[in-house]
Amino acid sequence: MGDFFDIFFNFQFMADHFDVVFKGFLVTLKLSVVGGAFALTWGLILAVLRQLPGKVLAPVRWIVIAYIDCLRGLPLLLVIMLLANGLATMASQGVIPREIGIPQWLGENDPFWYGVMALTLTYGAYMAEVYRAGIEAVPRGQTEAARSLGMSHGQAMRFIIVPQAVRKVIPPLLNDFIALMKDTALVSTIGLVEAVQAGRDLYSEFYNPSGWTLGAFMFLIVTIPLARFVDRLIKKQNEKFQRGLP
Repeated sequence: MGDFFDIFFNFQFMADHFDVVFKGFLVTLKLSVVGGAFALTWGLILAVLRQLPGKVLAPVRWIVIAYIDCLRGLPLLLVIMLLANGLATMASQGVIPREIGIPQWLGENDPFWYGVMALTLTYGAYMAEVYRAGIEAVPRGQTEAARSLGMSHGQAMRFIIVPQAVRKVIPPLLNDFIALMKDTALVSTIGLVEAVQAGRDLYSEFYNPSGWTLGAFMFLIVTIPLARFVDRLIKKQNEKFQRGLP
């Protein structure tokens, strides 16, 4: 038992290398926040486009549905590898500008931005379905009432439907954000030194996995409170719904 704790829970090792893992975890947090913000925005855009009315806009709806189905069906790791290698190759061959193919924006390196792109494209598709569920949960009569008052479809969505839908889907969106945060570990495959990669570097040097254990503790410190917050929001929504029942 002593050997087990010395290997996986060597607190002296964690203390000695805390700064290395914590620096990687800060990258994880930054990647989660930036990627999550873009994914939330992109998901809402996709959900609104999917709700466009009329036969004329049917091709737009079909394209959006195909995009959502494809991105939800692809592993995030595959999307990361395709973006990182594909964009870099096109930039090196002059197909696209180097600033786009090998981004170095705002002082961050290209693996960071490849990760942001992959998280945005993939989790935007998941969040689009969450938004869609919220939009369709708003009573249809509210849309009809807004149109009867002279609002266009866009105005009804902007001022009436979407605000109500977003409030309804905050808990599942936070659940998706928790999943997104954990999946940032996959970006280490293209060279980004985040929490998991920092633990891997320590293991390759000292052959002690306690660096990974320290990274796991840091993830839990963030994800468990978020999960409890989601539970609280769901409970409040359920209580509000029950109070509204006749």
